[in-house]
Amino acid sequence: MSMAATYRLGTRLFWRDKTMLFGSVVTPVGLAVGMPTLMRHVQPDGVASATAMFQSAIALLLAITAFMNVAVALSSRRDQLVLKRLRATSLTDAQILLGQVASTATQTVVMIVVSMLAVWWLAGVPLPADPLLFAGAVVAGSFVLSLLGAAYTAAISRAELAAAYTTPVFLVAGVAAGAMGPIPLPDWLRPVLDLLPTSAVVNAVRTGDAIGLALNMAAWAAVGLVALRLWFRWEPRRS
Repeated sequence: MSMAATYRLGTRLFWRDKTMLFGSVVTPVGLAVGMPTLMRHVQPDGVASATAMFQSAIALLLAITAFMNVAVALSSRRDQLVLKRLRATSLTDAQILLGQVASTATQTVVMIVVSMLAVWWLAGVPLPADPLLFAGAVVAGSFVLSLLGAAYTAAISRAELAAAYTTPVFLVAGVAAGAMGPIPLPDWLRPVLDLLPTSAVVNAVRTGDAIGLALNMAAWAAVGLVALRLWFRWEPRRS
């Protein structure tokens, strides 16, 4: 067995779970496509508003399809002792975790590309002027958010609470990227929110800041790897 085996396992389990499909595919794609399409028809500067809204909605896709998805999936498999059984095979810990992270990141990239094509067709949102930068930002953001979601499972006591524990991350990411509309924020808070990985991806898509994106992604990837190493739990807590 290899990391490819856990990659295929994670992908297969994801597409078979109808509840997860609704929460991790239908909801985020509906938001990322529906909101820009609405802006296209209700705002005077329709295309510009739709474009800005879609760029902000990338943060929602990353927060839901990458971060929340992997956190819920790994929490459930931990409580069902699936992770414990996988450790009894010839797979290493890194292969088990990176296979799941890579599977989630791939699904996230696909969802963002599908949403981009949908808003281009439905709302006239122009395709990225720099496709390579856009692809790099989306792939890096998807992987880093999936990695952070895996690390975040250490804070989730039971699988039933995973959705509730990850919802604040989704809300903060949406507010930081402007996906929730123009919300007044204290002056000191904006620089802090700009440090979020979701904000870095959205900023890179908007401005082409590849260097800032690379530094931000590297820093958060390091945080995720260290957190996985120190705190990731393979078995449920026993009361």
